[in-house]
Amino acid sequence: MFIKLTRSGGRSYAQLVESFRDEQGRPRQRTLATLGRTDEIGGQVDSLLQGLLRVKGRPAALASPPQVQFESALALGDVWVLHQLWHELGFDRLHAVFRRARYTTPVEQAIRVMVFNRLCDADSKLGALRWLQTVAMPDVDPRSITHQHLLRSMDALMDHQASVDDCVAQLLRPLIDEQLSVVFYDLTTIRVEGLSQQRDDVRKFGMSKEGVVARQFLLGVVQTADGLPIYHEVFDGNASEGPTLKPTLERVLQRYPHVKRLVVVADRGLLSLDNLQMLSELKLPGDRALEFILAVPGRRHGDFVELLAPLQARAEGSAAEVIDELSWQGHRLVVAHNAQQAADLTQRRRDRITALQVRAQALTGKLDEQDAGQSQRGRKLSDSGAKARFFHEVCEAHLANIIRVDLKSELFTYDIDHVAQARAEAMDGKLLLVSNVHDLSAQQIVARYKSLADIERGFHVLKSEIEIAPVFHRLPERIRAHASICFMALVLHRVMRQRLRLAGSPLSPEAALQQLRRVQRHQVRIDGAEPIAGISTIHQDQADTLDALKIKKPSLDAQMSLL
Repeated sequence: MFIKLTRSGGRSYAQLVESFRDEQGRPRQRTLATLGRTDEIGGQVDSLLQGLLRVKGRPAALASPPQVQFESALALGDVWVLHQLWHELGFDRLHAVFRRARYTTPVEQAIRVMVFNRLCDADSKLGALRWLQTVAMPDVDPRSITHQHLLRSMDALMDHQASVDDCVAQLLRPLIDEQLSVVFYDLTTIRVEGLSQQRDDVRKFGMSKEGVVARQFLLGVVQTADGLPIYHEVFDGNASEGPTLKPTLERVLQRYPHVKRLVVVADRGLLSLDNLQMLSELKLPGDRALEFILAVPGRRHGDFVELLAPLQARAEGSAAEVIDELSWQGHRLVVAHNAQQAADLTQRRRDRITALQVRAQALTGKLDEQDAGQSQRGRKLSDSGAKARFFHEVCEAHLANIIRVDLKSELFTYDIDHVAQARAEAMDGKLLLVSNVHDLSAQQIVARYKSLADIERGFHVLKSEIEIAPVFHRLPERIRAHASICFMALVLHRVMRQRLRLAGSPLSPEAALQQLRRVQRHQVRIDGAEPIAGISTIHQDQADTLDALKIKKPSLDAQMSLL
């Protein structure tokens, strides 16, 4: 016997049918009973099924349609990648640091949450908790993380800063070649909020990189030629850049004693006679001298006009970049001249000077008309007022060394210093580098310095994708902890960038994380049972990105089909 489905009048019926052979031995079928409509809920068919289940001793609920409850989907792909990198690089060793300090709360787990949040969806500490509710971070229970937990973990990070720094240095050492030849050092300003004053406060008013006075702190970063950050330091917001170089390099040499050669490349703000003397005296293990490539700041270009006079004649007749070398105070002075850039700078300066001369004539004309008794619209202009206005405009145009306003004169007067203008034009398009590196050609030294632009891109990542600023923390130690967390995020970001580049992927780390964020973790409950977890389909482009990052695909053991 078997169950046969038939249709009549648009309805479906279940019938109990028997197979048999007639007197001639031919196979035949006959209907023994019509069990009822199959499209009717709670009808005869459902009653028969429940009765049969009771006879077999099985729950009658098996005869009902399964009750499926879908829980909220959580983003998995981006935090999965960061979790794998975190463990692969060895950041999980921070757990041992805080375990030895006998912390009862998982400090490393909270730090990991804050670092991942910087890369995935940078937000405040409260915002990080809200973000944590939307992701399936491996080995983290969102219910165990509170706002106070995050803040106390930042305090723990600073209380054991030396141990944490040693741990981070140890995990970075395998990524740094013993024959490391070039590191880049630069500083940027990080804006902070709040007006309260604290003891040993790093928040100071100073001139920011954007050219405005702001309450800020200085962040110095050292990175390798491959773009890997290996050290960071926080300085007061009003500190001069030059004095930061020595303590930074001393700590770098202390943390990475296995490095046999070190060439420091730094920007214009770090060149001074004191720094040159200091750099010449610093020694690496084995009494090897530290080497450097430093750019000459524009304010000191006037010291080199006479020295560069022979080069100027050759440079003016060349359309391509001219690179030459001279000697200055016992060091190599490498000069690169870009003729096109020089012409553009010179023309822009001349245009600004012409516009200011027109402005000065307008102010002079107004003063003359007032003296002649002619009526004027607006407020009356005085000579002192004209001097103040014009001097302010000259300063804004950065031409105070060429257009000299006589502020002591009773009348509005100014003069054009043509010697200073000629000196400035002679230095247009020139890059001056001071170095003690002997085994690199002048062209190689220029190329090394131009690679410094990569650390500027690192600062851009800190300020845009990682969103290190503005900082709302009030306590100095938490500001330092915030900088340390952002530094760890930058390390992960740069490792991702290196792997994507080596694999030939066109994606940036931000685009890769955004793409992988669509890989989600789902949970369903069937008839109120324990939830069953599953992962959404990983498409080919996502699989390619995981391969480029050298990360295995996420998987969960407990998965099943609902059909």
